[in-house]
Amino acid sequence: MQIRFLFSALAVIFSASAAQAQEEIRIAVIQPLSGPVAQVGLDAVAAVRTAVEIVNEGADLPLPLARGKGLPGLGGAKVRIIVVDHQGKPEVGQSETERLISQEKVHAIFGAYFSSVTAAASQVAERNGIPFVNGSSSQPALTQRGLKFFFRTSPNDEHFTGLMFDFMKDFQAKSGKKIESAAIFHEDTAFGTDSGRVQEKLAKEQNYKVLEKIAYKAQTTALTSEVQRLKAANADVFLPSSYTSDTFLLLRTAKELDYSPKLLIAQNAGFTDPTFIKTMGKDAEGAITRSPFNDDLSQRIPLIEKINTIFKKHSGGRDLSDVPAREFTGFMTLLDAINRAGSTDPEKIRVALTQTNIPADQLIVPYRGVKFDASGQNELVRPILMQVQKGKYCTIYPFELAVCEVVYPAPTWAEKAKM
Repeated sequence: MQIRFLFSALAVIFSASAAQAQEEIRIAVIQPLSGPVAQVGLDAVAAVRTAVEIVNEGADLPLPLARGKGLPGLGGAKVRIIVVDHQGKPEVGQSETERLISQEKVHAIFGAYFSSVTAAASQVAERNGIPFVNGSSSQPALTQRGLKFFFRTSPNDEHFTGLMFDFMKDFQAKSGKKIESAAIFHEDTAFGTDSGRVQEKLAKEQNYKVLEKIAYKAQTTALTSEVQRLKAANADVFLPSSYTSDTFLLLRTAKELDYSPKLLIAQNAGFTDPTFIKTMGKDAEGAITRSPFNDDLSQRIPLIEKINTIFKKHSGGRDLSDVPAREFTGFMTLLDAINRAGSTDPEKIRVALTQTNIPADQLIVPYRGVKFDASGQNELVRPILMQVQKGKYCTIYPFELAVCEVVYPAPTWAEKAKM
């Protein structure tokens, strides 16, 4: 009887141990997989799948979570992602988040590129006490809401816009060129509105004359009157904040009306969409955009090429670009926290996220590391500026990271036609 009881007790222990080792970590991945920015969402999901492969299967990489199979802090537990399409609509992101929490019983949520969708979805996660990690939404307000369960690894528009104005100052000092006025142009969702607000604030603080500040309806079908105003203003620097379809329309309209800004510094989005250079061709030449990543940084960050090799398996042969590089960074940060938590308990994951301290040599972006401040914002971010030159993005700023010299003034439409 005692022997039978002993075997029974051991069976329970081994069963519990096996259950722990096989526990599945369920993470929701919310991205725009349809509509005008679908390629961005698809590449973001490919970046997440890259991270999942590295952690679940192991890889020959200098990353702690690549050394085995599964998360060691949870006995080798595997990660399963549940991917959903929010269609770029906040109400869809909100309803999907509610479903993922109540029905799929996810342990954490990752997404959602569009700042407006991220704002709505993360509020649902907050109410339910579920960690929400964001890798690429840039609206500053996202980490100014006092949320406990929201964390962002990427720079926000204040970081990015600050970089733009630092560049303008340093470029003038280096080149002797004068930049005295600006034209601000933005779509009217959360991303564009906040971007325009921050740009106007910094322009006034640094004594740039704002000759135009134009807000337009997102996904509009016509920008003729707006571009006419921009051409008439003829500001020294043009600062657009536009998603993909709007960016294409903006440049096509500018070409039609022969508006050629000498200096165009964009707030990424459409200007770093994976289809931007391919779609616009020579018309993209000279455009400068902020970014936290460019593949020419592989000269300084060898890990980029190794991760890119795995990424291409999941992206259909596409290379890493701005958004997937940031999403990979954010998702690996979430997995690092879950591993350190040693649990799928949301509160323990949240606490682990607050204690995150990932060094720069474990990243594929030029951040100085990942460490969250009290608001959930990574305080070690470091963005870059890159310019389209000869059909490729080339890093131009900060100057210590630059691979190319700045082309200034940007080529006119007539000059682009001869390239």
